[in-house]
Amino acid sequence: MREKLKKISDVFKLIFGYGIMIVLFLGGLTFFGYLAALFIGGETATNMCTWIYKSFIPVLIRATTILILFGLVTMYLGGEKALTPGKKNMHEEGEK
Repeated sequence: MREKLKKISDVFKLIFGYGIMIVLFLGGLTFFGYLAALFIGGETATNMCTWIYKSFIPVLIRATTILILFGLVTMYLGGEKALTPGKKNMHEEGEK
């Protein structure tokens, strides 16, 4: 059973990693959309900015939320404990 959970965790980790990379890249592209709108100006720029803000960014936020859930499930299935002090971490910081 543990091996199946590890395989599922590895697949989810792959989905999470590539998905977050794509979402971050697309989020960075919004900067160039706004920059292009700045140079174009006028009604076209207003339409571009409105589309980015009202259509594109909400999709990115939803995709990021789903990918974060994949990351949390990956941690849970893999038995990872993030943000909790362990014996190793406590010893490195001088606590006993």
